[in-house]
Amino acid sequence: MSRTPTTAALDLLAALPLENGARWGEMAHPFQLADARAVLDSEGPRRHFLLRGRGMSKTTDIAGITLSLLLTEAPANSTSLVYASDADQAELTMEALSGFVDRAGLRSRARVLGRTVENTATGATLTVETSDGASAFGKRPWLQIVDELAVWPNTPNHRTLWSAITSAVPKVPGSRLIIITTAGSPTGIGAKRWQKALTSPAWHTSLHPGPSPWWNEEDIAEVKDDLTPSEWRRLILCEWSEGDDALTSPADIEAVIRPGDPVFAPDPRREYVAALDVGTRRDLTALAVGHAEERAAGRVFIIDKVMSWRPSDSGGRVDLGEVEAASLRVCREYGAKLRFDRMQAEQLTTNLQRQGVRTEEFVFSSAGANRLARSLWGALRDRSLSLPDDDETREEFMSACMVETDPSTVKLQNPPGTHDDLVVAVGMIVADLSQRPAALMGGISVPGRSVAPSDEHRLPTPHRSGEARRAVTPTGGIPPQAKRLTSAPRRVYAVAGMSRPYGYETGRRRS
Repeated sequence: MSRTPTTAALDLLAALPLENGARWGEMAHPFQLADARAVLDSEGPRRHFLLRGRGMSKTTDIAGITLSLLLTEAPANSTSLVYASDADQAELTMEALSGFVDRAGLRSRARVLGRTVENTATGATLTVETSDGASAFGKRPWLQIVDELAVWPNTPNHRTLWSAITSAVPKVPGSRLIIITTAGSPTGIGAKRWQKALTSPAWHTSLHPGPSPWWNEEDIAEVKDDLTPSEWRRLILCEWSEGDDALTSPADIEAVIRPGDPVFAPDPRREYVAALDVGTRRDLTALAVGHAEERAAGRVFIIDKVMSWRPSDSGGRVDLGEVEAASLRVCREYGAKLRFDRMQAEQLTTNLQRQGVRTEEFVFSSAGANRLARSLWGALRDRSLSLPDDDETREEFMSACMVETDPSTVKLQNPPGTHDDLVVAVGMIVADLSQRPAALMGGISVPGRSVAPSDEHRLPTPHRSGEARRAVTPTGGIPPQAKRLTSAPRRVYAVAGMSRPYGYETGRRRS
């Protein structure tokens, strides 16, 4: 009986020698065999999402599977592509492929040229590219491998690349798409695709959390000790969780959003504050207006309306004339003064002043950024904030981070590929309204005395990015001390879902 292509590919994969001399099939654990059989099954789904913990042979297995497919099933002159998360991962993938070719004595069947492996008999090729520099439009690949989708930033380039990858599958009969990754941020491209794949009959999914079966107890303890709680959940346990530096939690966000109630009309009895955060390229431009109300449980900050303008993905600019007109209309409608950052909008706000709008600069010094972040964090923690039901607002608050720049000093920061302009605009409003006299805040005044707030109402100092949270205070804050600090305390990294070092700060360089 002749062997089917699936059996031939699986037999070749099992026979590939590992670095220790053993065959892949001899050393593979049941979860590895199950994933390989599913991916190589020509009768099953063509789209596969493999979620594995770190250290569980993702790079080695994907190199073996792709090489086996290239030499047994790939059609003549076909193209197969591996999208690595970055240049370093691309090199690791090529090393794994070249290693299998050399150890198995396959040089006569597989020619390795740079980042391409060619089947010498059929002309079929397998090329490794980086996700940050690749373009998939116009290509008709027979096999596509997406490595570490969970750490792809949510940038226009990566979103476009993902659209091109997924839309290319129907173009080629019998083609396959394989995603293999750890988990990451719940707001990233990977998390959204995973949730859809779980319920789609067109996808095969597998979940194999760590710790890796090859790690001993000492290894597990050391890795867990070295990672933050969020990194452990994402990288080892394969949980889509918010970062340790996340400004808030999904539960807190949903608790402060008014479902189906996006805008409040102006009320002449209220005093309003508007805030404008301007970005012309890449960033959004955001405008918000809000007021404060005294309620039985205390002061609540109501954001009545939000507006945003997004540049086109092709590098277009925000129309500042349109922004100026909208700001004038909102400030007049609500009778609001406008808070702004002079570095961004000096000319625009000067024009508004000439038209009768009251403006007040929000100084983004270290103290100003600290006050904004702490005021907003406290309002979210206490759920004393009311936000309109707006998708852009929800997404920004979910991805925003709060990082320490100096001892007891923090600021907001957005990870690469995300925006924080609406968050900043709302933060300026909350910080402004929080400065009103104590008597207006619903507090208690005693003639001749000033009563400091109790400890349970103080904002805790958030940990530096990269520190592990070992405990929380009784009120849910961050303890004053943590086990370790980053090596560069003035460069705090907060790129959700990536291993340290997280990268670099992005967005506006506000001091």
